[in-house]
Amino acid sequence: MTRAITTLFASALIGTTALFGGGLTQLQAQAQTASAPVDQAAVEKIVRDYLLKNPEILAEMQTALETKQAAEHEIRVKQVIASNQDELLNSGHDAVLGNPDGDVTVVEFFDYNCGYCKRAMPDMEAIIKSDPNVRFVMKEFPILGPDSIKAHMAAQAFKLMMPEKYRDLHMALMTTPDRSTDESVIAEAVKLGADEAALREKINSPEVTSSFQNAYKLANELDINGTPSYVIGNELIPGAIGADGLKEKIAEARAQKK
Repeated sequence: MTRAITTLFASALIGTTALFGGGLTQLQAQAQTASAPVDQAAVEKIVRDYLLKNPEILAEMQTALETKQAAEHEIRVKQVIASNQDELLNSGHDAVLGNPDGDVTVVEFFDYNCGYCKRAMPDMEAIIKSDPNVRFVMKEFPILGPDSIKAHMAAQAFKLMMPEKYRDLHMALMTTPDRSTDESVIAEAVKLGADEAALREKINSPEVTSSFQNAYKLANELDINGTPSYVIGNELIPGAIGADGLKEKIAEARAQKK
């Protein structure tokens, strides 16, 4: 520890101890005279002894640090959302459910093999039925292994071929208790009228293989590492929050527009 750093730390600690009624007169005398020699060992002993006698300060410091980091993270997330509005709300790779012209958009990052996403599906359906002015953007975000990636590629290929039937496929995949794979998605797509050979060929097309890159990039910038995650207004909501929670966030976003 250099003399300058030691002096600075000592001064900071003195300020802290003043708040808690501490004295540390010896350390104060050293800190007040920057040019005076600083006994590093003595300073470290005083600091150590003080922290041992007042360990609650460490917990307070940790809480203050976490609060500061959370506030900084929230500001950064809002900046990312503000600077990526078009990609979040209007990407050509994403399906739109509900009212395409709704005044509030709920962006959901989801994985077809996410159990929480499946359990949250009825929440979305209930909101679409009760609020005709909400728009849901389904951001395909396969993160649960190779099966998920292949399943999403097959679903994306189907959406490009038969966009009018995508909602039916999506609902089928989100309501099945089984794990989705490329083969299970293809089987469901064929039931909905897709040509199997054409679909298999479409899966490997560049427009499908590159379709998830923007979602991954956005998720990385937003620090999204789980599904479902929502962006509503200028807020990121990690995890399923239920129909009532979503309605509350939608109402807040709508109020911000007024």
